[in-house]
Amino acid sequence: MSSLLVVTGPPGAGKSTVARVLVERFDPSVLVEGDAFFAFLARGAVPPWLPASRAQNEIVTRAAASAAGRYASGGYTTVYDGVVGPWFLSTFAGATGLPRLDYVVLLPSVERCVERVGTREDHGFTDEGATRKMHREFARAEVEARHVLVDPPEQPDSVADLILAGVGDGSLVYRCGKG
Repeated sequence: MSSLLVVTGPPGAGKSTVARVLVERFDPSVLVEGDAFFAFLARGAVPPWLPASRAQNEIVTRAAASAAGRYASGGYTTVYDGVVGPWFLSTFAGATGLPRLDYVVLLPSVERCVERVGTREDHGFTDEGATRKMHREFARAEVEARHVLVDPPEQPDSVADLILAGVGDGSLVYRCGKG
């Protein structure tokens, strides 16, 4: 496995659940939660799905990627759980300082994402409209099909198995700096 695996997708795609399953399969491993970096914004934060958040999102993305890259270059199998749309992938990848990473987009149906967002507990994000908007952005994004798991299985272990198969056969590799 490469030292950095980015698990992304719209809200409710199952990123956090699958990422936790993945890090349990490696020792040593690190889970970098992208949402935590947005929580560091103390005042003046703009909701990250709004157009006015672009500059803020770039700074947060670079900070999170830098941390993930440090762990990975330090010898930890690192799983990054967060929204890294294809539109921000080159920014994220460049900030890691790594030559490559593995990248996978989880893309269940929009209704499945909306249902999950509406029923999850202990998570501050519950906005259905923003979930639908971000799902559309991921669904329309230009990214090679090999990086996208459309309608992944319900069971997180099964999704993790599919991801690890893609890591193993090299189909999820993204070369940093080369796009």
